[in-house]
Amino acid sequence: MTDARRVVVKVGSSSLTTASGGLDADRVDALVDVLAKVRDGGEREVVLVSSGAIAAGLAPLGLVRRPKDLARQQAAASVGQGLLVARYTASFARYGVRVGQVLLTADDTSRRGHYRNAYSTLDKLLEMGAVPVVNENDTVATDEIRFGDNDRLAALVAHLVHADLLVLLSDVDGLYDGPPDTPGAARIAEVTGPDDLAGVTIGSAGKAGVGTGGMVTKVEAARIATAAGIPVVLTSASRVADALSGRDTGTYFHPTGRRSADRLLWLAHASTPQGALTLDDGAVRAVVERRTSLLPAGISAVEGEFSAGDPVELRDPHGTPVARGLVNFDAKEIPQLLGRSTRDLARELGPAYEREVVHRDDLVLLAPRLTP
Repeated sequence: MTDARRVVVKVGSSSLTTASGGLDADRVDALVDVLAKVRDGGEREVVLVSSGAIAAGLAPLGLVRRPKDLARQQAAASVGQGLLVARYTASFARYGVRVGQVLLTADDTSRRGHYRNAYSTLDKLLEMGAVPVVNENDTVATDEIRFGDNDRLAALVAHLVHADLLVLLSDVDGLYDGPPDTPGAARIAEVTGPDDLAGVTIGSAGKAGVGTGGMVTKVEAARIATAAGIPVVLTSASRVADALSGRDTGTYFHPTGRRSADRLLWLAHASTPQGALTLDDGAVRAVVERRTSLLPAGISAVEGEFSAGDPVELRDPHGTPVARGLVNFDAKEIPQLLGRSTRDLARELGPAYEREVVHRDDLVLLAPRLTP
């Protein structure tokens, strides 16, 4: 961990705010003190993924808890995001460090051109010595805001910027083999793969009421990052200095895979399917086991309204999602293609129809998601 040159640190709302929902300046300053020291000398770069916009906007708007309706969440985010960045700007200024705000949505980063722009902005900020402060654009997000927490975003940003380490900060000092407040619960020091978590009870959102994540989203984020070759440390915000100096703290997740194509990782974890295609058993085997393209002959049903180039979900005959891909046809075109060979379609409808519905280069298999 001490050799990591580019580090992504994610901090949640409960680690930055007071019980009443406003920003806690002392907590923000304590975090910045550590991050500024880590990057002192220019040998290490830090990207900060920070929740807290909605939580920071609660008190100024007279809200006593995080609202459930989308409109008030967005209003709180609009007020709170400015307060959050202003606090970081002032705190880092004590060390002569500038910050740059980067607001992302899943839709922005799953589209190829926007993805390249996001990478260029973050990379240039780091090159110029600034600390990027990344958050979801909660004021306009819809499905993304309901996901609620930035753990998944942090894992994807770590992949985007080619990070050497991802540090997930929580109000708990690591992953435990049961509820942390239960007598006898033990901290899990290392996770080498999914088998290490068999039988472990993973909790959902905590008691603070200002965030909507929880341990399940952090473990899921660790799975995404480690599958892309990025080690992960999960610990409490109060122990971030220990994590970044390589001392024994929290839970260390070992890399389980290697870096994959950028856009495929985002396609799997950041895109919102606009529809679904149901595959027959033969097509499922071809796509999942042989990693082939999806042809119209293997499709039995189509759902949703989408255009060519949109992400769609590929499901087995039981309705279970097995893959996600970018479709080559509009939804209204596909019913006439179902179950037919590309040769017959080309002969009847023209050469434009002698192609895959989803090409294998635009297709990614889905792993089962964790549930609390």
